[in-house]
Amino acid sequence: MRPRGSVCPALAGVAVLVVLAGCSAGTGGEDVPTREPAAAAVAPTMTVAPRGRVLPSDPIAALESDPHTGVLAALDGATVTLWDPNAARPVARTVQLPDRATGLAQGKPGEILATAPGRVLRVDTVTGAVGEVAVDGDVRSVRVRADGSLLVGTADGRVLAMSAGGVVDDSVSGLVSADEIAVTDDNVTVLDHHQTSIAEVDLGEDRLGLALRAGAGAVDMIGDSRGRVVVTDTAGGELLVYTAGPLVLRQRFPVRSSPYALAYDQRSDTVWVTCTQSNEIVGFDLSTGIPEEVGRYPTVRQPNSVTIEQRTGDLFVGSATGDGLQQIAADDRKRGQ
Repeated sequence: MRPRGSVCPALAGVAVLVVLAGCSAGTGGEDVPTREPAAAAVAPTMTVAPRGRVLPSDPIAALESDPHTGVLAALDGATVTLWDPNAARPVARTVQLPDRATGLAQGKPGEILATAPGRVLRVDTVTGAVGEVAVDGDVRSVRVRADGSLLVGTADGRVLAMSAGGVVDDSVSGLVSADEIAVTDDNVTVLDHHQTSIAEVDLGEDRLGLALRAGAGAVDMIGDSRGRVVVTDTAGGELLVYTAGPLVLRQRFPVRSSPYALAYDQRSDTVWVTCTQSNEIVGFDLSTGIPEEVGRYPTVRQPNSVTIEQRTGDLFVGSATGDGLQQIAADDRKRGQ
């Protein structure tokens, strides 16, 4: 078992930082050690019924909830399906995108963002109308800031700070790919799947800051309300917890079963992790210094996506094999496993 405390992992992270800093100088050229991005483990056939209720759906590649309206968005290629989970009988509404998208993110109130080649797509969760912001590059990640401006990560390793209308104000290069972005307080952290590393981005200075290795094959990253940056290392079977400004590895915890997608419940201060190798979702309280498991539930097959409806605390899990959209109500979780 690897160390689970806060001191040894932090020192290990600093040691790796020196290696990465030496490799990553410049613009992330051919001399940078890389790997094929890690992927979700293929899930076995379900042997236990999923917890909660399951709504029929097409395969779901990504899930996102609009905290303003409570509407859920489920992505399948060039199609986004919108659901109102609070309706007695949720009805799916299909929105056709102008291009295949790779991911979803929260936008301004009443809006979900989709990442696509050459643009960020804006989906209105009420009307289903689709707008776009043109981007010079294949967009892999996006985050909206409090003022409505955007942080955009591209497949060639750039992070762009853009106005809501698409004007580029700052650009930082040096990564192989900018696959996930987390914003905590005033800190911007980016996950590079190809280097399985995370790096601080100093937009004011137009440069990368500190960089740390993120396990053996990191796939997902989120920021939470306590300033933590949480990463799933699916290849190494671990949950990694960092703080930014400066970037320090604080916790690492063996999850096993191929931890994959992440969501954060603000109401209970809980991080939820899907495990594709066991068709499960596991909740962790991170407040004690060592992640404490607070819930574990069977899911739909191949749970490659998860989101939280922040107004209710309900948990939603998407099946990448078309086995449904699962809802585990907050009250259902309180009744135990």
